[in-house]
Amino acid sequence: GADAVLICTNLMHKVAPQVEAAISIPLLHMVDAVAESIRNNGQNKVALLGTRFTMEEPFYRERLGQQHGIEAIIAAEADRQIVHDVIYNELCQGIISEQAQAEYIRIIKALQADGAQGMILGCTEIEQLVTPEVTDACLYDTARIHAEYAARYMLEPVRQPAKASA
Repeated sequence: GADAVLICTNLMHKVAPQVEAAISIPLLHMVDAVAESIRNNGQNKVALLGTRFTMEEPFYRERLGQQHGIEAIIAAEADRQIVHDVIYNELCQGIISEQAQAEYIRIIKALQADGAQGMILGCTEIEQLVTPEVTDACLYDTARIHAEYAARYMLEPVRQPAKASA
């Protein structure tokens, strides 16, 4: 049997509470893994980039704030639409354009100006476009961070909150 469950996409963590309620083994939550990385860097205010759903719905930012004391800000409305559209209309189709990259860099700089100490790449496709080679921003590659978190758990279990009894 499995020792733990991972949901290997940011957006689907929207249903993490339902998954946790239905299983008897730990769910290694992506947001917890990312929060650990943010804390290890001594940061407490970051920006969240991803689909509109991930950026705008509360499941990601609330967990960061309520369980980890990390403030996650999001881009302005028009910039959120750009981030979302690039994900679905380009990145998910294997298109990586200089124009999209320039827009993301502009948005990242605006978020840094708003106080973001780092950028959560809250869609696993964004890593194709935004890399340390094109920005000086501290980037949180959620897919890599989550995979490393899971590997550490399997090799030397990390503490997970005990599941409440039904």
